[in-house]
Amino acid sequence: MAEVVLIAVNNDDIASANQAKYLLEMDGWQQVPEVESLPSYSNQHVRMWFLPNRILWQDDLDKRWEQATGEIVNEVIFPSRHAAKSGKPCLTLHPIGVPHHPLDDEPPFGGKSGFAPPPNPRIASWWRLLHQKWNAQAIPEFSLSLEVTHHGPILNVPSLFIEVGSTEPYWPNEEAAQLLAEVIHEGLGLNNKPSHGEWHSSFDGHPVLITLGGGHYAPKANKLALEPNVWLGHMLANHSLPFGTQEDPGTLWKQSIDAALSSTSCAYPGGQIVCNVEKKSFKGWQRQLIYAYLEDLGIEVVKSNAFLEMVKGCQIEP
Repeated sequence: MAEVVLIAVNNDDIASANQAKYLLEMDGWQQVPEVESLPSYSNQHVRMWFLPNRILWQDDLDKRWEQATGEIVNEVIFPSRHAAKSGKPCLTLHPIGVPHHPLDDEPPFGGKSGFAPPPNPRIASWWRLLHQKWNAQAIPEFSLSLEVTHHGPILNVPSLFIEVGSTEPYWPNEEAAQLLAEVIHEGLGLNNKPSHGEWHSSFDGHPVLITLGGGHYAPKANKLALEPNVWLGHMLANHSLPFGTQEDPGTLWKQSIDAALSSTSCAYPGGQIVCNVEKKSFKGWQRQLIYAYLEDLGIEVVKSNAFLEMVKGCQIEP
């Protein structure tokens, strides 16, 4: 059976639809039979599927596509809008999941409590590619940022969101949509050149970074992932590692770390998973619990400079 990358477009989202529009204007796309009575397109190893609204609750797209077409979905890309209270225009990339939610809670923005789908190995490479393209054709009002792991839907294959934000006036921005479409097109190798960020067995043993702590816009990952040869796993904000009291710290912080480690390992088979802990995000006793837990699991905690030394010579760019 053919193995494909699925681009899941939200028809009810102008930022998603605009990215799809610019992708379809690039060479190679052909309309194929509808899937679940919804429009679908094909270009080499990539499929594009136009879905109705509530994309954060469109669970199991990988399984649904395979059941309908017989093609195996290896990863899912979500062109999307991004909403933020700050209202600042921003282009973002992020993995998905809600690993910190109590198991008996229903997450408000999709996903499965205590679970995070595998992070797409392309995130760090596309982050660098986005900067290259933005530097060449900057859209002055927009900034760039990674975001931490958050929201649905539920998937079993690596995925990422690539977004135009942060409020309704910016979502229809054509320049932003075109820039992100170019990142997707080139990042997936649809320009007949090597793709960006595809993990394979020759990278066995390469360090893969999970970040713990910090704010929603992943400041540590933003900086480190701009360096060559960096692979990124999940990025968990401070609020995604919920502690109780020092006397009774609870288990949600462990649940979140476990989910991030498990799914990052699935995304990077053979990779060396390491963690960076944002010290200022945690009280001393919280840090010590995190360090001790990761040590028990055999996961190395690395400082930024030490991590960058680890990745020297690990050539991954096309």
